[in-house]
Amino acid sequence: MASQEPWNLENGNLKGSSKEIRHVRTVHNMSSSSLRKKSDRSLVSKVPCRLLRQFLANLQEVILGTKLSVLFPAIPLAIIAECYNFGRPWIFGLSLLGLTPLAERVSFLTEQIAYYTGPTVGGLLNATCGNATELIIALFALYQKKVDVVKYSLLGSILSNLLLVLGTSLFCGGLANLKKEQKYERKQADVNSLLLLLGLLCHMLPLMFRYAVSPSTLTADPTLQLSRASSIVMLITYAAYIFFQLKTHRQLFEAQEEDGDDAGSEEEAVLGFWSAFAWLAGMTAIIALLSEYVVGTIEAASDSWGISVSFISIILLPIVGNAAEHAGAVIFAFKNKLDITLGIALGSATQIAMFVVPLNVIVAWIMGTRMDLDFNLLETGSLALAILITAFTLQDGTSHYMKGLILLLCYFVIGACFFVLRTPLNQPNAFNLGVQSSSGFSSA
Repeated sequence: MASQEPWNLENGNLKGSSKEIRHVRTVHNMSSSSLRKKSDRSLVSKVPCRLLRQFLANLQEVILGTKLSVLFPAIPLAIIAECYNFGRPWIFGLSLLGLTPLAERVSFLTEQIAYYTGPTVGGLLNATCGNATELIIALFALYQKKVDVVKYSLLGSILSNLLLVLGTSLFCGGLANLKKEQKYERKQADVNSLLLLLGLLCHMLPLMFRYAVSPSTLTADPTLQLSRASSIVMLITYAAYIFFQLKTHRQLFEAQEEDGDDAGSEEEAVLGFWSAFAWLAGMTAIIALLSEYVVGTIEAASDSWGISVSFISIILLPIVGNAAEHAGAVIFAFKNKLDITLGIALGSATQIAMFVVPLNVIVAWIMGTRMDLDFNLLETGSLALAILITAFTLQDGTSHYMKGLILLLCYFVIGACFFVLRTPLNQPNAFNLGVQSSSGFSSA
């Protein structure tokens, strides 16, 4: 291993062999690494003070080490807009832009920490921090009792990964590799598809339960209890999936990393452990602040722009929050590395469906907020069709641009549906009131 500069190592040598370090590079790391750029340390190395040199080197790596660094000015602008009471739609827009590079930087920092902790702990970090932005936004929405925003945003993240990200990747990759046979390993895709189908079952049961039970006896409590029990099952399943991925069947996920050798397998840590940990804590705090701005101003932005809250939550929030990950998936599809692309899109959708959604149900339970897995008929139907279409698309282990085009068109149709939908937030429905009439079912 090449010698490191003083600011690269704070606690001695890196932990683990070079092979172990390669295993740490999950698909989330690979997706964001495609947007990183190497920093020129020639000027920083001339700074005489060691502490100042180390700080400037870290600042250069964290802030300027991404192609999305041009969006960082949106963060102080959003804070200034909030402090000086600018228009709330401006606060919402600037906060969204500021969240885009932060999501990519969280992935970078967890990778830096993983260099020191080893592949298993690194994989666990990635499994919990891979969708940190969506989780934090959802938690703030729960705190403000905006359960509909939570459901819309998490549903939108799943739809975005399955249809928009995967569709764009397959479409662009197919056009760029018309003369090449595009193949991918089905084993990992099959595992993710099974998990998504289990998540879909847990979403459909409360909805079907509401329609199946006699209207005169229906109350909110059975649906809520069923959702909480299903959420516990989903979290246990996700924990088993992490064990499956990191321990018993790691070989199923190693092919992606071998394909991604030129994506940075020779890289080594550029931040010390405690520096990376401190930056990660700081970035998480800023994400929390901007998430609070987003949740608090989403209705004002909806009124000002003339766009429904459902469309903003399902379409705009996931696109902006996952922009770096989306770009990485498309870039690897251009390189005909579909195993990595599928790992990014399906892995992120699985993490949202099987970890973030049930976790929010449990957190809402602890907070005394009534959140269930009944996403209503239109939302659950869209989710079911998206999962089924994706599963059918990936069943033969080959790809071409027509498959990506179909997924994209499905996403556009669903987006158009929620664009014309005008449903007030927290609209009361009959089962929340404990009564039910023949026309009392909420369809939006």
